[in-house]
Amino acid sequence: MQTTTMLVRLQYISQGLTLAEQKNNILKALDAGANWIQIRWKQADEQDFIRLAQQIKQVCEQFGAKCIINDHVKLAKELDVDGVHLGLTDCGIADARRLLGPSKIIGGTANSLEDVQGRIAEQCDYIGLGPYRHTDTKQKLSPLLGLAGYENIINQISQQGLPPVPIFAIGGISSLEDIQNLLQTGVYGVAVSGLITQTPNIISSIKNLLP
Repeated sequence: MQTTTMLVRLQYISQGLTLAEQKNNILKALDAGANWIQIRWKQADEQDFIRLAQQIKQVCEQFGAKCIINDHVKLAKELDVDGVHLGLTDCGIADARRLLGPSKIIGGTANSLEDVQGRIAEQCDYIGLGPYRHTDTKQKLSPLLGLAGYENIINQISQQGLPPVPIFAIGGISSLEDIQNLLQTGVYGVAVSGLITQTPNIISSIKNLLP
């Protein structure tokens, strides 16, 4: 497992319907100061996704940013990117670890306390917990957590004495106020998509809010 010192507190999750849109949005985020890119493009043709991942890996190296691929574990291995993020129905954390080795970052999605407990047991490096509120970036949306949901889960983790794993709030984060409120619940960081895609320069303001 990675130590928290290796994890930045702001993740940009890519958006775009085409390869050109995806790449353009990622480049804008990197230019604005993003240093963690998760390549997420669910509707992509396989070859287009591979081309995008190849290009973004090189660009991330130039910017000194982490490059994480959503779901595609074998491709992450082939390209030697920094790691993968796995949804609840994707490849298991243990299987990904066996393929990628101990040095790669492996994150996992969670929607409930039970999911968090499972992810901690699987020894993932971080958890993307959400959604905070409604988001158009996912077609099959899990139950919304809201601030109360985050507070409850973070408190339960503490009360149960579970091993600490960095938790990132994700899903429908649409303003600096959202981020301020979420950080007060005790999450480690935030994963943001639409807000940064629409206004990349907000990254500097977000970073000012983070510990």
